[in-house]
Amino acid sequence: MCYVDFLKSKVKIAEDVGLEVSPDEIHPILKPHERDSVMWMLKGGRRALFSSFGLGKTVTQLEALRIITKHTDGIALIIAPLAVVHVFQDDANRLLQMGDIPYVRNMSEVKEAENKSHVLITNYERVRDGDIDPVYFTAVSLDEASVLRSYGSKTYQEFLIKFQSVKYRFVATATPSPNKYKELIHYGGFLGIMDTGQALTRFFHRDSTKANNLTLYPHKEKEFWFWLSTWALFITKPSDLGYSDNGYILPPINMIYHKVDVDHTTADKEDNGQNKLFRDAALGLRDASKEKRDSLSARVTEMKEIIQANHKDSFIIWHDLDRERDAIIKAFKEMGLQNDFAFITGSQSPEEKADIAIKFSRGKIKYLVTKPDISGQGCNFQYHCNKAIFLGIGYKFNDFIQAIHRIYRFMQDKTVDIYVIYAESEQAILEALKYKWKQHKEMVEKMTEIIRVNGLSSFNVQDKLLRTIGIEREVIKGEKYTAVCNDNVLEMPLFADNSVDLIHTSIPFSNHYEYTPSYNDFGHNEDNARFFEQMDYLTPELLRVLKPGRVAAIHVKDRILFGNATGTGMPTLDPFSDMTTAHFMKHGFQFMGRITILTDVVRENNQTYRLGWTEQCKDGTKMGVGCHEYVLLFRKLPSDTTKAYADEPVVKSKDDYTRARWQLDAHGYWRSSGNSLITIDELKDTPVSDLQMRYREYSRNNIYNYEKHVELADYLEDEDKLPASFMVVAPGSHSELIWDDVNRMRTLNGEQARKELQMHICPLQFDIVERIIRRYSSPGELVLDPFGGLMTVPYMAVKMGRRGYGIELNRESWKDGCLYMKDVEAQISAPTLFELEGIA
Repeated sequence: MCYVDFLKSKVKIAEDVGLEVSPDEIHPILKPHERDSVMWMLKGGRRALFSSFGLGKTVTQLEALRIITKHTDGIALIIAPLAVVHVFQDDANRLLQMGDIPYVRNMSEVKEAENKSHVLITNYERVRDGDIDPVYFTAVSLDEASVLRSYGSKTYQEFLIKFQSVKYRFVATATPSPNKYKELIHYGGFLGIMDTGQALTRFFHRDSTKANNLTLYPHKEKEFWFWLSTWALFITKPSDLGYSDNGYILPPINMIYHKVDVDHTTADKEDNGQNKLFRDAALGLRDASKEKRDSLSARVTEMKEIIQANHKDSFIIWHDLDRERDAIIKAFKEMGLQNDFAFITGSQSPEEKADIAIKFSRGKIKYLVTKPDISGQGCNFQYHCNKAIFLGIGYKFNDFIQAIHRIYRFMQDKTVDIYVIYAESEQAILEALKYKWKQHKEMVEKMTEIIRVNGLSSFNVQDKLLRTIGIEREVIKGEKYTAVCNDNVLEMPLFADNSVDLIHTSIPFSNHYEYTPSYNDFGHNEDNARFFEQMDYLTPELLRVLKPGRVAAIHVKDRILFGNATGTGMPTLDPFSDMTTAHFMKHGFQFMGRITILTDVVRENNQTYRLGWTEQCKDGTKMGVGCHEYVLLFRKLPSDTTKAYADEPVVKSKDDYTRARWQLDAHGYWRSSGNSLITIDELKDTPVSDLQMRYREYSRNNIYNYEKHVELADYLEDEDKLPASFMVVAPGSHSELIWDDVNRMRTLNGEQARKELQMHICPLQFDIVERIIRRYSSPGELVLDPFGGLMTVPYMAVKMGRRGYGIELNRESWKDGCLYMKDVEAQISAPTLFELEGIA
């Protein structure tokens, strides 16, 4: 396969694994946009339907499953919130003439019911906690799949994994989370579109200080939405698919906010005992619960005034707490409306809940009191009700928006009034809800625009994604440096054989970070095998251009694999450094060893949560050790292997490089500069800011005592001097193959931060580069970095009297790197005062 064909094979769109059916097979009662949605779902076989409220999501799922069971003679299962089951049963019977859709609770009922219908229905709890086996079914559809979020992350992921062997899989919801991209990613994993971990690393920037804090890469945003459009269909109205919106025009909606004052003089105390200035529900769950409790009477009074002012209208009153329901019931009795309302609670049977919901939807009950997590999904209350009251608010946007759309949906013919009653201290929560609503609208608009422009064909999207292959080459040169913006595989043929004195680089991971939107990016691979397949085009070229006997120093780190991505339930390590070693040896490099660069295990745990103290106490077998960095040393065989000297050896003068210096460098045992050794008692009195450096010095110069080490750490914790953000008492190294003193702040990223420019994702520290260049090259020689980034390696090469050559695909990083190299060349070329005076 040629390199360009390899790059084209990276373009990923959702494959069609379903059925091709004629439009004539679709039930004629379906509207055109519903028919097209069904055909799109059937053709794909594994698809997500994000269809707006009132656009026929229920009947679309039913029809898709009906046709699949007809063609395969298999059994299909719908999984929905319990409150929505009756909606499916009603649509199946009344609209599609499918007969009864049996509700099943276990496999015994499944096997009994399949004699009556090939489409069955159950609720999420029955699958999560019961014995219903997904493997038994040919097709499954998760309705209102977003409710899975409330089960917690672990259950959410385990639930989706259960269905991996089901051939036809669908998810459907009107409100995919606008601020939790992971929900969309998990849907893609459930459908078999892309592994969850791969999707996260392909499109999202991870917060290096906090796990699970994801930000969509700006340069990957367009590709992310295009990729999403190949398996997820967002529809807000029929015209998104080219049809008339007649009958689908929503009426106006009025959001009416009622703020209830609170007494700030009754604010609680801080944890440190200091009085709070204001009451604030946004501070935490305890504060939020207290605000709801203390403001309940005032909120109910506000509710009564709203109802009395609109006494002719029907209302839904949404609440969150049981005590709120009790207060609402009491208020209705006080208003003399005890015969006009009904309430739905979790303790009622499914049949009783369904009966109340149906009566209210048909106008037989004037006031309905219920919770969003009970009646907020699937119910159609728009025909006889256009007013709702939220007695309180919370952070759960999905519950909020779903509840609103029980009455604000297509077929509603009146202006909708939504009254939101909240305490003054809950203002921050209200603002958060508004922001999430804004995010939701923006996300849906992006997706519907793609559908409007490209239709339902994935091939139109694939053509657009192919345009991100390739890059326009650009070169900037100085006297001692060359910086090239290009794909390094395409750049390497321009080098002459045996022309480079040292190769030093930090190679990217296979799928951990992506630095550019281009498919040329080495980080744009789904796994290690594909990454090293792309490296197969580069590494032979690196061997060719390196002078015989010279060194390639490759900076790498093993990767952490999270249990939710591997399915093991525990974090493990991907031995990426070992794979890199095998790869370079395969292409003819000789392995010379590895330098270990210590990292801070406390900082690492803050990024990954894999070495947590709490988990270690629960089960010590789960905890591994810190993941350090390595510099792998490879050598190209010299022409003469009898003594194995390089064809052009790196020669040092013994006058300048003495035996004493060699011994110190080779041993790596560095004492402090004549000062007496520090004692543990002195360490106890050392400020936290200096502890890390001083303990490392102490550790290098004393016989190690584990118990004393623990004793010191315990003391520091008792004195509140053991930070949770970094490690201050890490043991020092006595070996030249283990570097414990690399200053992680000495990078060009530091300059980027000071200049408020974009920071490179994986910076290479100056300390590492200086030592490698000094050890393995001579002044005036050429040092190459094929993954140049911010050009740290060529920058240091120029600074140390060598020539630097850097290749970088990311144009912004390349431009910044060029500025740094221009500056350093100007610095070393500037004449001294003596030279200006003609003295030197």
